[in-house]
Amino acid sequence: MSEPDPLTRPLVGAPMAGGVSTPALVAAVSDAGGLGFLAAGYQHPADLAADITRVRRATDAPFGVNVFVPESRPVDLDAVGVFRRALTAEAARWRVTLPEPVERDSDFFDEKVDIVVAARVPVVSFTFGCPPRAVVDRLHSVGTRVVVTVTDAQEAIEAAAVGADALCVQSAHAGGHRATFTSAERCDTRTGTPELVASVRQAVAVPLIAAGGIVRPEEAAAVVEAGASAAQIGTALLTTPEAGTHAAHRAALTASDRGTTVTRAFSGRLARGLRNRFIDSFGALAPAAYPQVHHLTKPLRAAAAARGDAEGMALWAGTGHHLVRAEPAAAVVARLAAVVASRRPESR
Repeated sequence: MSEPDPLTRPLVGAPMAGGVSTPALVAAVSDAGGLGFLAAGYQHPADLAADITRVRRATDAPFGVNVFVPESRPVDLDAVGVFRRALTAEAARWRVTLPEPVERDSDFFDEKVDIVVAARVPVVSFTFGCPPRAVVDRLHSVGTRVVVTVTDAQEAIEAAAVGADALCVQSAHAGGHRATFTSAERCDTRTGTPELVASVRQAVAVPLIAAGGIVRPEEAAAVVEAGASAAQIGTALLTTPEAGTHAAHRAALTASDRGTTVTRAFSGRLARGLRNRFIDSFGALAPAAYPQVHHLTKPLRAAAAARGDAEGMALWAGTGHHLVRAEPAAAVVARLAAVVASRRPESR
């Protein structure tokens, strides 16, 4: 008897890089009937392999791994150098040394693909671009289902053409990085998640996973009505005990005086996070240069995190951050998955 398709699960736990999507969180989401995701971004390949092993020790349920597609377009290193000089006083404040920018960084893409293929991970998703058809075919050859994260109909058409089994449709309401196929693209903050899903639904026939601003049951219901077969949540999981969210980040999520904004300040790629001093000081200066700016600000962010200073940290969060609760991941999944499952056409 074959295993059920993991992509039929109604709720997806967003892959959140930087230590938030722990193996414990992935296992908790999957055990509750969702599809938990490890975030391979920024990880060393050996650490990714170890995390896959940890997930499999914690659960027999299906799970996924998200991999960053490397930026293929050239980066303006002169602009990165100007930004580096603008950060000089900040570096002195934290007593850190800023690294010299590198021209290319693949984030171990080939090595990570080798790992997920060898491990026969049930689902592999890609962010920041469309993987080559050869990579998709290789994953399919070992039974892995492939998801590509897209932000508009044109990207969706490109991803469907290489054989993606499903698309994660991410609106600008989502917390963290925009998944646009190039870091230089602008951000459409006016289109809501249901509207974006509806436009992508008209362009492609593959299943859609909606992402962006989904915290409450009514938001989950709206994206299904628009044509999604599943909803993806990230911000809603940040305050769960299983998540690796920094204590200062957790506290800031529910602070009444903070709102979110889309910025390049921390990484050179547009991302939505809680507004703080670093964004206000450097958001207008950061060039569209990813991951060069990410590496440049990494020691600054690490120093701020070590001191619990939320004003210098990347506090990624979606537009619904003020609605999150401190509760187990299973409770979050149960509340939202039931709505999605009941609203899908086959359940009516």
